[in-house]
Amino acid sequence: MDRLFSFFPKPLGLMTLCVASVLLCSPHSYGQAGTQVLEGQGIAPVVDTPLLADPKDPPPMNMAQPSARDSMVSRLIATLMPRNHISSQELNDEISQRALDLFVNSLDPMKLYFYQGDIDQFARNRDRIDDMIQDGDLSFGYEIFGRFIDRVDERVAVAQELLDGDFDFQREEQIIIDPEAAVYAKTPDESRDRWRRQIKYALLDQMDEGKEGEEARDLLRRRYDRYGRRWRQTDSDDLLEMYLSAVTTAYDPHSTYMSPGSLDDFQILMSLNLDGIGAQLREKDGNTVVTRVIPGGAAARHGELKTDDVIVSVGQDEEGDLVDIVEMPLKDVVALIRGKAGSVVRLGVKPGGAGEVEILRIERARIELEESAARGKVIEHAVGDGQTLKIGYINLPSFYLDMEAAQQNKRDFRSSTRDVQRILGDFKTQNVNGVVLDLSTNGGGSLTEAINLTGLFIDRGPVVQVKNANGTVQQYADEDSGTAWDGPLVVLTSKFSASASEIFAGAIKDYQRGIVVGDPATHGKGTVQTLMDLGQQLFRNRRENYGALKVTLQQFYLPDGESTQRTGVAADVILPSITSKMDIGEADLKYALPNDRVKPASHEMYHMVPADLLGKIRTDSIERVSKEKEFADLLHRVELYVRQKEKDSISLNETEFMARRKELDSQKEEEEKELEAQIGAEEVYRDSFYNREVINIAADYIEGLRKQNLAIAR
Repeated sequence: MDRLFSFFPKPLGLMTLCVASVLLCSPHSYGQAGTQVLEGQGIAPVVDTPLLADPKDPPPMNMAQPSARDSMVSRLIATLMPRNHISSQELNDEISQRALDLFVNSLDPMKLYFYQGDIDQFARNRDRIDDMIQDGDLSFGYEIFGRFIDRVDERVAVAQELLDGDFDFQREEQIIIDPEAAVYAKTPDESRDRWRRQIKYALLDQMDEGKEGEEARDLLRRRYDRYGRRWRQTDSDDLLEMYLSAVTTAYDPHSTYMSPGSLDDFQILMSLNLDGIGAQLREKDGNTVVTRVIPGGAAARHGELKTDDVIVSVGQDEEGDLVDIVEMPLKDVVALIRGKAGSVVRLGVKPGGAGEVEILRIERARIELEESAARGKVIEHAVGDGQTLKIGYINLPSFYLDMEAAQQNKRDFRSSTRDVQRILGDFKTQNVNGVVLDLSTNGGGSLTEAINLTGLFIDRGPVVQVKNANGTVQQYADEDSGTAWDGPLVVLTSKFSASASEIFAGAIKDYQRGIVVGDPATHGKGTVQTLMDLGQQLFRNRRENYGALKVTLQQFYLPDGESTQRTGVAADVILPSITSKMDIGEADLKYALPNDRVKPASHEMYHMVPADLLGKIRTDSIERVSKEKEFADLLHRVELYVRQKEKDSISLNETEFMARRKELDSQKEEEEKELEAQIGAEEVYRDSFYNREVINIAADYIEGLRKQNLAIAR
């Protein structure tokens, strides 16, 4: 088995692209803070007569039935999951019930297609999925999928009919935008009214983009037609992936089944033999959302594409037609965006998912390691009385390692530890007084690198503990004596800091070696996955591609025994931010594994975070933040963001709708500036109000340690 110690969190990391087809079934894209509503959704074969069937209903979709190979894969997944998953949980009725909810929700997250009667009918088998999967019986998944296709056909027909009618944009009414608040329609009349509101929202959305009348209606007609056709083109591999992944993600959100095609995509991605724009994408309710712009990539150098942007169209070269990708499966979107280095792709983008579409022209390129590697800069900070402190600032976007070169024992193989060690050596020649290590955009990477890099700041000792499915716990330690830097250390984190970043930051906290500054807590992904090639599992060699199972087999813990799972690593000094309010953490994922503890590991304590000094640093920071106008503006934007995010419905009155959009658009530019200043800058250090406060905190920490004779950098 090949363990994946590249700890990318699911919403942020590379996995999103690789298992895209597992998630491609949620086309309604409301999002928060004004993301457009997009209509359309899923597919499915009918076995039982629909409880609310109309005599005029079209016949069930004529789709190929599961193959003998599919049944074999089903039985193998049923065997491998309980045997390898960290929970050791059997494939039982609880997993069966979760799997049904996940599968239905993946097809119809906004409850726009199925009737309540359909759901009640499916529920008769909610305790039997486990037994059927163990027997290799996939018929229930096909039955649900077929029913869904029928409902899609019905809803698309209703949508086309409604588009020929009139809409009262002055009428006071609402549309539900929160999936948890939505309910399934009980009657055709209820469903029709839901769709009338959906289309009214879509037309208002088009009006906000400057499209009205027949232009807007024709665009929606084509969109709905395309949507229905696309679902009917779903093949058995895609359906198997969706259905079996509903079973595996019932264990935890990172355990998934990859179809043969998804496995090929994953291997291409992990080999990095890929040209493109350098952005990680995910599908959210039918929209293609940017989850991360990779430092050093083409999009990062372009500078306009940001996290949380929604891509709505893709065009090839300078003049190619822009293809509408709304509701398009993510794997198809990725195929459009990928391309040869040096070629041009044009993206239609809604910044943050709201407002007018902007066309970005990006020249594809390979990600240059040099630009995504660790970089350092010395900041001179005035502390009064004409004195200055020299603070070394290191920006580390990932825990990277040239594994092939390392395995070949090449002398100059590239790694984050080697690069940071070199930067620290340069800092020491410049007599810096303290170091800030910025992990605020670091989504993870190599476990080995997380351990080795921690070793640059501690003498030796345990860095992380790993628990296996059988309950045994293994310690991974820094075995090399000595440090590259033993002076004051500040670690900057955010909710985007995940996995390997959390291991490093958590170890620094447990050793009391330095302080952590930033969002209240990091991402909270404390698990390790392995990729099991099913062809190799069946035949001991890969005679044929049967796909793969990505299963969570271990959980990691910090030296003091705490798990980062769900809770992340808490900051010692918290700064206001929008990122802290985004639903992007591990705890926001369905069925995320719980947090627990193991026994603490014995390790040295550096006593470099005295309680009285930390209390004073916090107090002084709060006072500075309260007096800083830019932080006050940020807090106001955070308040607006949270208020919009917590709404479960919005007005469909044109005046109120456009006023809301205007407010969102006006705050969006400022939000983007804040996000860029906090997590998106390509520079090593950007002189923003947020980063200036980080430097103020570092200076207070350096001065405080100096006064207590606790740190002398050597």
